[in-house]
Formats: sequence, C-alpha cells, structure tokens
Amino acid sequence: MHDPPTPACPIDIGPTDTVQLAHGEGGRLMRQLIEHRIAPLLSLDRNGLQLDAAVLGRLDGETVVTTDSFVVSPLFFPGGDIGSLAVHGTINDLAMSGATPKHLTLALILEEGFSLQTLDRILNSIAAAANHCGVSVIAGDTKVVPRGAADRIFINTTGIGVLQGEPQMRPDRIEPGDQIIVTGPIGKHGLAVLSARENFEFEPAPESDSAPLHQPAQDLRNQLGMDLHAMRDATRGGIAAVLHEWAEASGQTMWIDAAKIPVAANTRAIAELLGIDPLFVANEGTFLVAVHPDRRETALNCLRSHAVSAQCCDIGHVQPRDVSAVLIRRGIGVDQPLDEPSGAMLPRIC
Repeated sequence: MHDPPTPACPIDIGPTDTVQLAHGEGGRLMRQLIEHRIAPLLSLDRNGLQLDAAVLGRLDGETVVTTDSFVVSPLFFPGGDIGSLAVHGTINDLAMSGATPKHLTLALILEEGFSLQTLDRILNSIAAAANHCGVSVIAGDTKVVPRGAADRIFINTTGIGVLQGEPQMRPDRIEPGDQIIVTGPIGKHGLAVLSARENFEFEPAPESDSAPLHQPAQDLRNQLGMDLHAMRDATRGGIAAVLHEWAEASGQTMWIDAAKIPVAANTRAIAELLGIDPLFVANEGTFLVAVHPDRRETALNCLRSHAVSAQCCDIGHVQPRDVSAVLIRRGIGVDQPLDEPSGAMLPRIC
C-alpha cells in the first residue's frame, strides 16, 4: 500500500529554483513558467499560448498521427536524454509508417520539487532535436503532481506527419523470399540506459543509438516503392519483438543468421557479462526492413548513404511458415526457435 499524498498548499511564497504545485494550478506562476521558461526555449509563438488548440492549416497529403509517452530512468544517459528521446521516438513512429514528420505536441508532467535548471536542460534538448529534424512544437500542456506521485518528469508527445500517396507498407505484405535488413548495431540504447541507471563503470561506456530515422526511411520509400514491404523501429523488446510481430501479421517464418547481426564490441561484452541477449534489448535509432529480394542491393545502398544507417546489414529472409514463427541460426549451425519476449527485460528505457 502506498501512503496517500500529504496535502500541500499550492501557493508559492517567493522565488524558487524548483517546480512548485502552484506551477500547475493555472494561475500566475503557471503562466510565468510557460511564458518565460517553456515557450522561449521551444520557440513557441507567444500569441498561440492563449489558445487551447493549434490551427495547422491544410496539409498536403494524408495526415498521420501517433502518440507516445516517455518515462526513461535516468533522465540523462550517454548518447541522449529524455528530451531528445521524446522527439526522436515520436518522429520515428511517423517515419516507420512512411510519413514525413511535421509537428509535435508536448505535455509535461512534473513532480513537485523538480529542478527548474534541469527542466531548462531538457527543454533545450527537445528544442535542439526538433529543430534538427525540421519539426515544430505547436501545442502542449503542463501538470504538476505532489512529491512522490511521479519520478521528476514524464513527457507525452503527439506527432503529426504527412503521407504522400497511398499507404504501402504493412507487415501482412511480407512474403517468402523477402530480405530482412537491420540498419545498424543492436542493443545499444537499452544497455546504455541500464549502465547509467546502475552506475556501471564500463570503459568505454555504452552509448545510446537514439536518433531520428525519417530521412533514410523516406529515401527507402522513394526508391523502392511497392517493393518496400515493411519497416519497424526495434524499440522495446528489440529486434526479436519486431520479428515476432511480423511473423504473426504475415503468417510466415522469419529466419535470421546470428553471425550477420551487427553488435558493437562493448555492447556484446556487457551483454555477455550481464547474461542479456542483445536481440531482446531496446534500440532507439535502429530499424528493421523487409524488402523484395530483387531490391536488396538498392535498399542497402540507400541506407548506407545515411550516417544513421551506414552500418546496415542483411541478416536473414522470410520463408514459408515453419513450426516456429522465428528461427535463428547460431554458431553451431543449427536453426533454433527464437522466443518472443514475454515482458520488459529492461524497464524504464523510453
């Protein structure tokens, strides 16, 4: 049983360097927080702050919408932080559907006592990531909860994108013979977050692969057209989870070769030390592609033209449904079933 929250007065009695309950109560302090702290860092239009909704105008193409929440612990880790992660994760969900990201909404749930200096650092990271990706933050919300009701800061985002042409990528379009490509080394994000959380002093420290994926995804779609059957970012559950999702949707078997799967040397060493299989570890800047076999080289060359996917590899293929949904060939040269992850191996990684 959790103790009920202790009643507290939301009225601020003077200058403070931490979030107070009054910052979420709709009054003067909340207005000052938004107008003088949040809006300037995110380059929000001051006039639009008085409205409860943003007017987007007409979008040229089909509108695609996604929503996501971010509760990663710790807030900062090698290769990223909760701010940039929130932007990248939302943009990548749009990109995997074939959409071009355009806008984001941003909702902050802040714990009473959270450092305003740390909030500034996170907002700056959000702004930098959004600017780098060419998307605008158009609306948002701020709530403050009592101490102990949250872990410092949670972020919710909604992404809005535009899809040109008809939707063409669906996992049920995957068919026997399709080549399976992974766009980079796997397992980096999950192990970076875990190492930072537990204060492991690995040298070199594992670094997250958190990055936006919309540019290589868009190029693949433009170059391959209907021969691009599916894309999916391998976040929670790693590439193992994606392969099982595809097997379920397509009714086929996904076959992969462990020797071809790229894993960074320090990722492999840490995973072996901790007894963790990188196939089940989350990524935040790596995705899987299922492509017609005749377009394998085109897909690889396209991906290699982008820094974020330059280390792409073909790791397997699709075959008619076997006894197992996903098969892996490991060092002994025998095909073995690859289990589907049943839960979060590493919680609070996004």
